[in-house]
Amino acid sequence: MPEGPSVRKFQLLTSPFVGQVVAKVGGSSRKINVSDLNALRLQDSQVHGKNLYLAFVAAEGPLGPTAEETALQREAASGASSPAQGGQEHVCAPQTHPQEELQELQHSRSESPDAAEGPGHWLRFHFGLFGSIRANEFSRANKANKRGDWKDPIPRLVLHFENGGFLVFYNCRMHWCSSPRADPASDILSVEFDRSRALGALRAPDPICYTLLDQRYFSGLGNIIKNEVLYLVKIHPLTQGSVLALSDLERLLDCAVQFSSAWLHSKLHGKGLHPQIYQKEQCPLGHAVMRGTFGPSGGFKRLTWWCPQCQPAVLSGSGDPSPVTG
Repeated sequence: MPEGPSVRKFQLLTSPFVGQVVAKVGGSSRKINVSDLNALRLQDSQVHGKNLYLAFVAAEGPLGPTAEETALQREAASGASSPAQGGQEHVCAPQTHPQEELQELQHSRSESPDAAEGPGHWLRFHFGLFGSIRANEFSRANKANKRGDWKDPIPRLVLHFENGGFLVFYNCRMHWCSSPRADPASDILSVEFDRSRALGALRAPDPICYTLLDQRYFSGLGNIIKNEVLYLVKIHPLTQGSVLALSDLERLLDCAVQFSSAWLHSKLHGKGLHPQIYQKEQCPLGHAVMRGTFGPSGGFKRLTWWCPQCQPAVLSGSGDPSPVTG
């Protein structure tokens, strides 16, 4: 599913439409009655971790305050796609592995709903593996599907606004809630990100690849970021955080924040991501890459790539090497 930097980009595509009234709706969603959005005003747009929240109010009502404009949004004025230019982004990542696609689908369905779920004026979007938003353009097929047909993706939701522009949402789940479920202290891209709390989580006696995907401490950090930063700091994914030096954990945390911010910056300037280890058969040094499926017992398992030579196994507290089974 799209990670924090991608969802931030989606939010920036919706921002120019805040204050406009929905004139016509469409889409294939069965989770909500899309016609309920007719004649409503888009009041606000926020992103928290991997979730996008849009607030809608009656058009005749007051617009009300929106979230304060952030430095990120100011940067987007020059770097992000404008509504006239559309919202297509270019990611130079390899094709998704079928097993990972299935894992993403299962994870998306099993995620707990918002604590504030219920009747409300906020519409929460959680994007699937190929989820995206387009502004003033529709996604077009760039290859044949499994049946050999060249069929364009079907939007889950299309919002046409009175000013003539429109937003198109693909492969996402939507539901109404009374307010966003937000914890800026856990958001890897937030200026309020709590480094000390995240560092404390990394020091737990759990495999480091489990902790990095724990959205309670690293909201917005996903499988691509996890694999890439572990390779960059040369840490084996199954290394227990408790056996690593504090300096190594701090270096890992710095790398996670910097990588996430750099990926977002690249997205805002139309540049793609070029992974070094994610879905690769060889690391940049030419070593063979291993792949395994790891996750906590009874929890969600994720595909993980690592280089045994660049990221050697580290002895646990018991003196045994970190396991390499998933």
